[in-house]
Amino acid sequence: MRFYFTFFTLVFIFTFNSFAQSRRVNLNKTTVTEPATNAVAAQTKELSAEGMYTEASLYAMNKYAEYEQKKVAYNKLLHEKTQRDQRQLAAKYATVLAARTNLSTDDLYFLGMLNWTADNSYNTDEAMRKYLAAEDKAAEKAQTARSVLVIIAARAKNFDEAEKLLAEYLKTDPVKLRERAKMEAELADAYRSEKKTDSAAKHAEESYRAAKAVFKDNSSRVRGLNELLETGMKVFEIYRDSGNVEKADAALEDLRQTGAFVESSGIYYGSVDEKIKYMIDTGRKIDALAFYENTLKNLAADFKNKNTEAEIIRSLKKRKKHYEVLGSIAPELEKVDQWFSGSPQTLASMRGKVIMLDFWATWCGPCLAQMPTLARFYEDYKKNGLEILGVTRYYGAQSGFSVDTQSELEFLKKFKTEKNLPYDFVVGKDITNQIKYGSTSIPTTVLIDKKGIVRFVESGSGDAEELEAMIVKLLAEK
Repeated sequence: MRFYFTFFTLVFIFTFNSFAQSRRVNLNKTTVTEPATNAVAAQTKELSAEGMYTEASLYAMNKYAEYEQKKVAYNKLLHEKTQRDQRQLAAKYATVLAARTNLSTDDLYFLGMLNWTADNSYNTDEAMRKYLAAEDKAAEKAQTARSVLVIIAARAKNFDEAEKLLAEYLKTDPVKLRERAKMEAELADAYRSEKKTDSAAKHAEESYRAAKAVFKDNSSRVRGLNELLETGMKVFEIYRDSGNVEKADAALEDLRQTGAFVESSGIYYGSVDEKIKYMIDTGRKIDALAFYENTLKNLAADFKNKNTEAEIIRSLKKRKKHYEVLGSIAPELEKVDQWFSGSPQTLASMRGKVIMLDFWATWCGPCLAQMPTLARFYEDYKKNGLEILGVTRYYGAQSGFSVDTQSELEFLKKFKTEKNLPYDFVVGKDITNQIKYGSTSIPTTVLIDKKGIVRFVESGSGDAEELEAMIVKLLAEK
């Protein structure tokens, strides 16, 4: 499932991940100030272990607040640099602290947390085990140390050790629900990657249960909603991937009801959208479309807030055409004026291949941003049977000026050559094909399987990894 975030959501996620170490984005160039390394070096002699950890753990959050204040546009490069700088600062402080003699028990804890922030699992494990072995350790810090060790063991697929540490955590006070949710989620991911479905499902259920329990006490509604959506979807995905339709349906229904209870349009819409797609994918299209209509009728009973209700209705209605084409034979492209560099074909004649339709326009920034990724997909998977068609139409304008059809066509051909795009462009005379596929906003991506069935339709910026995984899945089908 695709997730969309506001700037403040990103701030939370990036800060929270410094403890825990979830799309196409605009790669605008942004200049930021390098960390003041000389000042850091001077201050390390003065800082306590706790002071070092506090500064390192808050580094990203403080930088994002600074960017917001200075109106610096968020982009992927800026995020990656900020996270890298945070890890480097934490690693620097960890090195300084480790070199000190006669470390106290608390110093060992903060050394472990600095290494954890620096993404150094080996040194984290060593420091945290020393801390847990100390007689004067603090109960709350000891629990956090155990939770970190559980995550390290889970990621290493050391399941016996992870389960042992989790059991120790759960029988010791205080048990923090957020820590439990994270540990259970990590174990669910680890078991899932090893195709140990029963264990994965058990831990995913516990993670979701903990996220629901902690939501009411959450200091941040955004953070709580993200945790609910992430953990609830994980339960669904595990049951979906294991072929347990009944439990997968139940997981999405529980998430829908949770969305109504917490009055979250994002959780409610996300679970409904996922359920409709899942029902279609499992051969229940008539029931799926009936569920869609019933959901629209019952929204007033689920939400007292009319603005929230209206928001969900708008989102679902935008998807109606997508739901109608999903699971059906792909509609043929009509009123095609130009097809280049290749020769015009019908979708029916391309059966046996996986076809991607990318609805785009030259004036659409997100469309242009994803083209290098699509070009890579084409080069990587063409030999396996992938075809990509860049579907656009005449808009009668270029760069803000009115142009005739011939000039616009020449621009499109020049654009394709200059961008070195290897897949074919299909230019429609009018909006017919966009209407057929529900491409009311762009980019819209459609995947058609080898039998000519539409299996994937999404509009807007999304997750390239998700899209590639779907391509690989469809190529592997007989």
